[in-house]
Amino acid sequence: MYLDEFLAEWHSDSPMVLVHTSGSTGKPKPMYVEKRRMEASARITCQFLGLKQGDTALLCMSLDYIAGKMMVVRAQTWGLRLIVVKPSGNPLAMVTEPVDFAAMVPMQVYNSLQVPEEREKLKQIKHLIIGGGAIDETLASVLVGFPNHVWSTYGMTETLSHIALRRLSGPDASDWYTPFEGVTLSQTEDGCLVIDAPAVHDGLLVTNDIVELSDKGFRILGRKDNVICSGGIKIQVEEVERLLKPHLSAPFMITKRTDQKFGEQVVLLTESMDIDAIKEICQQVLPKYWQPRSYAHIDALPMTETGKPARKEAEDYALTINH
Repeated sequence: MYLDEFLAEWHSDSPMVLVHTSGSTGKPKPMYVEKRRMEASARITCQFLGLKQGDTALLCMSLDYIAGKMMVVRAQTWGLRLIVVKPSGNPLAMVTEPVDFAAMVPMQVYNSLQVPEEREKLKQIKHLIIGGGAIDETLASVLVGFPNHVWSTYGMTETLSHIALRRLSGPDASDWYTPFEGVTLSQTEDGCLVIDAPAVHDGLLVTNDIVELSDKGFRILGRKDNVICSGGIKIQVEEVERLLKPHLSAPFMITKRTDQKFGEQVVLLTESMDIDAIKEICQQVLPKYWQPRSYAHIDALPMTETGKPARKEAEDYALTINH
């Protein structure tokens, strides 16, 4: 979608806008959302960050998804001046003026850090929010030293982008997300986060994110649909990946497949050809019951258009692996 198309839709008489979910847990789904709720979300974010009318806002994400659409809505609602660049892995290469506010996915941030000139531009962004995927510890360790405000976002299409932020830069950097004012949080019996955010969503929104709640906010442990039940042991996919990440240089992903004896088994997919070396590392690093029972080379890990692991595709691939 092009900017003029979205602006025409935004300024039309319809009270609704068509958006699509990201597709990280299945096929992207179309859904209609109310413009007034998008405006409410925009105001909440801009107030939280202390943005002012006339501040520059960088649009460098696809308008096919809520994150890109919401940058335009924030500019329209708060009087921000939009800087528009074509969505790419290195958006700052095309930026020639100071940026007050930007939203990026982790891949864009990572790529920008690799180019000295773009790294400097990234540092100068006054308010940078990062969403659409997990921020690994290596990236977080670089961002903590940034002079300005860098945040990780928590949200989804249904909440019209984020309902909570956690600080990545400076002495206030934390693993804990702070919910916006007006957002109430609770948990299901399984430990999944339940969101009550009446300004942006009608009714309770039960997520698949297993969290720890405290007076500081919440900390994400993993997704309910990413739990592998193997021989009575519950294994969180993200925790296995987090333990392995410092030790594996090639891209990899943990997934699962059904198993007659154990119910489900842990499977590791990797773009590396050296399966034996990876198996040895897993045996050294992981608890015995977390170790993969199957390993497979894959030319390219399945990813969504927004750069998240495509978990369902990975599971489908795992079923094709010969023991």
